Amino acid sequence: MVIPQHVAIILDGNGRWAKSKGMPRNYGHVRGAKNLEIICEDAYNMGIKYLTVYLFSTENWKRSKDEVDALMKLFRSYTKTCIKTARDNNMKVRVLGDPSALAPDLQESLRRLVDTSKDNTGLNFQIAINYGSRDEIVRAIRKLASDCREGMFAPEDITEEQFAGYLDTAGIPDPDLLIRTSGEQRLSNYLMWQLAYTEFYFTDVPWPAFTKEELQKAIEKYNGRERRYGGIKEE
Repeated sequence: MVIPQHVAIILDGNGRWAKSKGMPRNYGHVRGAKNLEIICEDAYNMGIKYLTVYLFSTENWKRSKDEVDALMKLFRSYTKTCIKTARDNNMKVRVLGDPSALAPDLQESLRRLVDTSKDNTGLNFQIAINYGSRDEIVRAIRKLASDCREGMFAPEDITEEQFAGYLDTAGIPDPDLLIRTSGEQRLSNYLMWQLAYTEFYFTDVPWPAFTKEELQKAIEKYNGRERRYGGIKEE
């Protein structure tokens, strides 16, 4: 079985899962964070080299203040735990998105997480927090336009490869497989440039209940498809 090099996941269904258990939404987020630690280890043991997860979108600020505050508290705790996990498991962590809207202490924790894990050689783990693909593309265009103005290159010389180098994912291969849990079938402003030729897998299983076995099912489906790029089958 071919293991995809890069798997991206939209972690959906925490709140609905909690509600089905008669618990508050925040309980689902806590359980979802714990499950993420497990799936990271499972993914690496299966041979996946890159795992990118959607933790908090630019649109998630529209949720209730209580839920956003609870999520930020959870992120603070998770980031501290992730520093230890990255050290123990040789995991390299990278943050996607615009952290400037986050509280200063959380920004510092994320910087520390990235800095302390930058030389690790195990799983490449990307966390998308305060991330939106449209926002990412606009930020990339601004940087690109600034460099053009500085004379680094002419607009007519810009290539797809150059533009990709301005995205948050610069240097990371595009995902081979996207998984979205909990039944929804949309991208929700996630990695829209990077997912151009990615295989999609949707499951009704909510994120806190997503297991290694569910990950294997997704990879089996991935193996059952003919990978094509621009109408040409991948060799």
